[in-house]
Amino acid sequence: MPSLVTRFHLLIFSVTLAITAVALLRVPEGFAFVAHWRGSVADWLWPRDMALAVAPLLEIGLLVAFFVLGRVLTKNHLAKTRHIFDPALTLLLAVPAFCQLGLLFSGIGSDLDLIRFAGFGLGFVLMLLGIVLYGAERNSYGGLRMPWPIPSDRAWLVVHRLTGAATFLAGAGLAVLAWIDPGLGVLLLAYGLSLLVLPVLAGLVSLLSRPL
Repeated sequence: MPSLVTRFHLLIFSVTLAITAVALLRVPEGFAFVAHWRGSVADWLWPRDMALAVAPLLEIGLLVAFFVLGRVLTKNHLAKTRHIFDPALTLLLAVPAFCQLGLLFSGIGSDLDLIRFAGFGLGFVLMLLGIVLYGAERNSYGGLRMPWPIPSDRAWLVVHRLTGAATFLAGAGLAVLAWIDPGLGVLLLAYGLSLLVLPVLAGLVSLLSRPL
């Protein structure tokens, strides 16, 4: 039976597990990651094991959620939405995998701040996606895909304008956070919230705009 979880998605998860294993071996057990800076003083620390557990657990949750979603959708709906969900899951898995690599680099004392680079990259992707959504015209292939139909052209336009604007602003905010570098804890929470809140916002807006 077709599934939204592909071998490539499982490969990304396997890479995250491999990075985690290397980090557990190379980063000292008592090491703590600086999650937030107050001026030049670290006022929020993440113990090694707690910090390294976040990405694998998050990816497990994503894989299970998308697997269940693929079973809930009908074959017809799955075929129409696979081109949206497949890259979405890839992005959702790639961000924690890249951040896990950033934790490894930070833990071994590298000056290469991959977590901030992830902020710039994700911010650029979200800003670009926001522009595309904001200017999209109604069609049968592109745009947001919901389990429920968006009945009218006006409702479709409202949903895409609001979601596109919010996505662009979220991307710009991530880029600003990556620039000012408040600490990896704030950055990682911002990445997670942006990837969680934006789909929820799109769903809520589409539901509220159905009577339009």
